[in-house]
Amino acid sequence: MDEELELYQSSTIDRFPESVVNDIILNTDVDDMMTEIVGILESGDREMSVDTVPLPGKFYTYVYKPKTPRIEYDEHPLIACMAVEKWGFRGLNYHWGTWRNYSWEEIVGYPYIIYPSEIKTMRQIPYQKFKLNI
Repeated sequence: MDEELELYQSSTIDRFPESVVNDIILNTDVDDMMTEIVGILESGDREMSVDTVPLPGKFYTYVYKPKTPRIEYDEHPLIACMAVEKWGFRGLNYHWGTWRNYSWEEIVGYPYIIYPSEIKTMRQIPYQKFKLNI
C-alpha cells in the first residue's frame, strides 16, 4: 500500500461532528444538504479535501450530471472508489447500494474526499438525489 493511502486510512479527521450533522439533517431539501456538506468540505485545506482524480480505496462525494439520456442517477453520490479507468472510474454508491460507473466529464467540480472516520456519519445523512436524465 502506498504511503498516501495508508495515511488516509489511518486518519481520524472528522469534519462532521454530531451538532453539524443534526443541522444538515434538519434541512428538508437535498440540494441544501449538499450545499452545506460541500461548504464544510471546502472550508478546510484543499489538499485534504479534494482529489482531482479519485484513488481506489478512498471515499468521495461530488455533484454528478450524466449526459446519457434516460439513465437513472444519483446527483449527489457517496462512493467508495474501486477502479480508475481512462473514461472515468467505478465505485460502490452507498445511496444505491450498487456499483456505478462515473465518467470524468460528468462530474461537476471535483470529487471531495470523505475520510474513513467520516463514512459512517455521511451514510446517515439522507442527501441522495435520485433523478432520471431526460
